[in-house]
Amino acid sequence: MKTDWMESIREKDRRKNQILFDRDTPCLTELLAEMEKQSRLTLVRWVFDAMTTTLEMLHTRWPEETRPQEAFSRCWDWAKGNLRMPEAKRAILAAHAAAKDTQDPVCAALCHAIGQGCSTVHTGRHAPGLPFYELTALVRLYGLDACREVVEERISRYQERLHFFAAHEQDAGEDWAPFLLRE
Repeated sequence: MKTDWMESIREKDRRKNQILFDRDTPCLTELLAEMEKQSRLTLVRWVFDAMTTTLEMLHTRWPEETRPQEAFSRCWDWAKGNLRMPEAKRAILAAHAAAKDTQDPVCAALCHAIGQGCSTVHTGRHAPGLPFYELTALVRLYGLDACREVVEERISRYQERLHFFAAHEQDAGEDWAPFLLRE
């Protein structure tokens, strides 16, 4: 990974940006390029896998907050064809609203990560939002001076799991919403 990515993060932190990672963050170049090659079904499978860790982190810090878990569950049902978009959308918006209801920047970023991940069912363009927000949460949790290793490990895990789901797309089965199988 490029060693200059921390400079980008430090600059965004200095400017008080809410999100510290974006499409121009050097350490995400490979991951984002791989994401662009994937079908929406692969991205959906990948984000739901990744969000299990996101939800665990959030539950550890804010156990009484249930809206992100509800969004995860409803959007999983949507991806499986068992729920319609308006219900899932309400749950996604509630997860984002949870972020506004906390003063904890780690919890806020994790709530937004779940909202973005869940929105991937609608369009794959939302998938990068999961790492943008989750990695921001990790920086906020560990601090700028101690986050490098944990952020790089998480990015490696994202890449590893994305490759897994891409290589095993044919194993996804057919019990998905028809709109995810058409691509």
